[in-house]
Amino acid sequence: MSIQEIDRTVAAPGTHPLDPLSRDEISKAVSVLKSTQAQADSFRFVQVELKEPSKKALRGDLSQIRREASAVLIDRSTGYGYEATVDLENESLERWVELPSGAQPPIMLDEFEECEVNCKRDPRVVEALASRGLTNLDLVCIEPWSAGYFGKDDQGRRLMRALVFTRLDPDDSPYAHPAEGLIIIYDLNNGEVVEIEDNGLIPVPQQTGNYLPQQVGPARTDIKPLEITSPQGRSFRVDGQHVTWGDWSFRVGFTPREGLVLHQLMFRDGNRDRSVINRASLVEMVVPYGDPSPVQHKKNAFDAGEYNIGALANSLALGCDCLGEIQYFDGIVSDSHGNPMTIKNAVCMHEEDDSIMWKHYDYRQDTAEVRRSRKLIISFIA
Repeated sequence: MSIQEIDRTVAAPGTHPLDPLSRDEISKAVSVLKSTQAQADSFRFVQVELKEPSKKALRGDLSQIRREASAVLIDRSTGYGYEATVDLENESLERWVELPSGAQPPIMLDEFEECEVNCKRDPRVVEALASRGLTNLDLVCIEPWSAGYFGKDDQGRRLMRALVFTRLDPDDSPYAHPAEGLIIIYDLNNGEVVEIEDNGLIPVPQQTGNYLPQQVGPARTDIKPLEITSPQGRSFRVDGQHVTWGDWSFRVGFTPREGLVLHQLMFRDGNRDRSVINRASLVEMVVPYGDPSPVQHKKNAFDAGEYNIGALANSLALGCDCLGEIQYFDGIVSDSHGNPMTIKNAVCMHEEDDSIMWKHYDYRQDTAEVRRSRKLIISFIA
């Protein structure tokens, strides 16, 4: 077996105060909530994650820090959202707060499917699609985009602006074929179409935008394979979620909202560890489309805050996602019913050569000294 074929996956999270919640801890937190404030079947769990201790607490006695879970829920029968904190050691509810009026939790994964199914059942949607020649609903894709605010008070309803795409065949990429001009206003809590914005008929583009090998042909063959090997083993060490690489050290975390989180990034300076970054994560990612057309100018989804980008993380694979000797970390999140879900290999870590760091040449002696640079790559992709 070559070095490239060797991979390791971190075992279940340990007991460090910054370790992500384990599957058992998520189940325990959900059980506490379901037995107290969230007893009704109408409650959905938008996210359940570690309630991170304060910096002050982390500088003290770690054994005194209690493990707590933070949760965001929504009661779909009322539309009200809630934030909760659960003490995992005492299995008790420590905090239950209703979200401010008008605030909405992020979109849940099963709401994507519910939106498409319910939209296709609405006669008004079927008629609007048919007017564009879209009669095979099996090839139609309907996606809920966050509604945003455009000067109209929606009275706190959990609304989406669903957009429509279609495929020419089951393996076709739908995003090359938008039903431009059509927006479906959809209520996630009530599971119904509220309104259809039809801004006029625009022909659905027929040119494809595919990328699968069976559609565009095999990959190029003029570039020969490039391998990354570590004959003497890797240079980083991993203990649970803690990583040491040369003089650097940090902890790997994962949340449903942000995905990869790096904690306590430190650099060893002589005989002391200097704190460089306390917490690093993806704060937000938004793409304002900017086009003034009726549909495009309303597309500006906030991928972290509105869609929980961490819960959408891919399971990474050796080859193109990560190269060399890989360390994988799983991501553990919950579904909307509070069941723990494991995203296998949600984070990968590996080393890469990074060309020349420095080189000095002494022309009098005709000698040179050179050093290579190296990077530690920590990735998650959603």
